[in-house]
Order: sequence, then C-alpha cells, then structure tokens
Amino acid sequence: MGRKATAFPASTRAGATLVGTVAILLWSLLAVFTAASGRVPPFQLAAMTFAIGGAIGAGSWCVRGSAARALRLPLEAWALGVGGLFGYHALYFTALKTAPPAEAGLINYLWPLLIVLFSALLPGERLKAHHVAGALLGLAGTVLLFTGGRGFALAVDYVPGFAAAFVAAFVWSTYSVLLRRFAAVPTDAVAGFCLATAALAALFHLALEETVWPEGVAQWLAVAALGVGPVGLAFYAWDFGVKRGDIRVLGALSYGAPVLSTAFLVLAGFAEASAMLALSAALISGGGVLAAKDLLGRRKRAATTD
Repeated sequence: MGRKATAFPASTRAGATLVGTVAILLWSLLAVFTAASGRVPPFQLAAMTFAIGGAIGAGSWCVRGSAARALRLPLEAWALGVGGLFGYHALYFTALKTAPPAEAGLINYLWPLLIVLFSALLPGERLKAHHVAGALLGLAGTVLLFTGGRGFALAVDYVPGFAAAFVAAFVWSTYSVLLRRFAAVPTDAVAGFCLATAALAALFHLALEETVWPEGVAQWLAVAALGVGPVGLAFYAWDFGVKRGDIRVLGALSYGAPVLSTAFLVLAGFAEASAMLALSAALISGGGVLAAKDLLGRRKRAATTD
C-alpha cells in the first residue's frame, strides 16, 4: 500500500512547486543535448545518462549517510520508481523509432493534461476550472508547436508507435501522481531508481542495439550534461516538487518544456525560429499563469501582509 499523503504548509508548498519547475527547465534541454550527443543509440544513451544521474544521488549518500534509508523501501515503491522511469522511457523511445517524431511527441505530451486531471483523485486536492483551462491552453500551444498549424495524419502504419506514445503519457502521468501517495519515501531513493533503470536500459541495449560511442569531446560532454541535468537532477527535483508542491500547477507548467526545448534548439542551430514558436510560447505561458492563479495569489497576499 502507498504511504499516506502529507499536508505541507503553503510556504513549503510554493517552494516545492518552484523546485519542481527546475525539472521542467532541465527537461527543455533534453533535445538539444541529445542532438549534440551524436549517433548514440537510445537505450545505450539511457543506460549511460541514468547511470550518471544515479551516481550523483548515490555520491550524496556517502556524504550524508542516507544510503540505508534510501534503499530500505517497500516493494511497491521500487515498482513505482523503476517502472515509472524505465517504463516511460522504453515506451517513448519505441514511439520515436516506430512513428514520425513530431506526431509521437505530440501524443506523448498529453501527460501534463493527464497529471492535472488525475490530481483530482488525490486526497486534499481540488481540481478547479482554471487548472483545466490552463492545461488545455498549454495543450493547444503544444499542438501548434508540433504541427505548425498544418495538422497531421495518423497513418495506420504508425499505429504501434502512436499507441506506445499514448501509453507512455499515461505511464508518466500515473507515476507523477502516485508519487504523492509515497510522500514518506525520501527523494534520495530516486538515485536507486535511476541506477536500476540504467541496468535495465543496458540489457535492452545489448539485446536490441549496436554500440556506438560518442565521437570527440563535445559529444561526450553532451552525454555528461544529459546525465547531470535532464536525466539526473531533473528527476530529483520532480520527485520533490510533485510530492510537496502544487501538482496541478506543475502539470500545466510542464507544457513549457517543449516550447523551451524548441527555443534552445533554435539557439543551438538545430532548428529555425518561427512565428508559430512565438504564438505557442504565448499560449503555453498564458496557460501556466492561469493554472498557477491560486499559487500566485497566495504569494501576493503574503507579500502584502509582510
């Protein structure tokens, strides 16, 4: 059984929500670092980067002496942690390999909306109209970003890939929401989940892929940056944020990741700027502000009373 969700003071909740947004910012760097990492196969890249991300957390155990506490977890906590991290990435990689990336990515980005909707099932959470409206604005901006306003065709040949992307969205949203049920499990445990995910990814790599190592210092640095940031610190920040912060706001703000990701690709020379990017950014930003209305209102009232 999951641990009982813990109620946190408003100030702690706001701070934890801010920590959660760090994960969203780091995930926006995923595409540019992946593009810069060269031709490393997906599961090999996952094994390398999750190993780095897990090692960061495990290294902190040595300093703070929390290894025993982080690893003594109920079986269901391990199932959620490893199943969420590895299951999502395995499905996402499968979708990208068996369907057009733009369409697969768009279907996969149903997960922020699903987080907002599923959060209504958590004790102590009330889903309000502006949360749903903010998430839908973010979805509209993401649709515009991925399609360029032209729409897309869901060809029958790509149904397996689209199905994998759809299931991936459910896996990640379910994982994120269920983390709240395991609020008593320390964020230190994420290191163990990352290391287990790295081991599973390595097995899939050996079974399905040919090993291709990064070429040159720049590609090795990109792999290291992935392991430290989007596939490392991001998961620790997300765990802390969804357990103690406003999960509805974090769900809506997650739509900022694809537009920021595209912006970083533009800055790095991997993509071109467009009016659609600006409009998508406006829709997603507006949706995030709308979803965070309650949180922003509390901070404003607190500043007024000080």
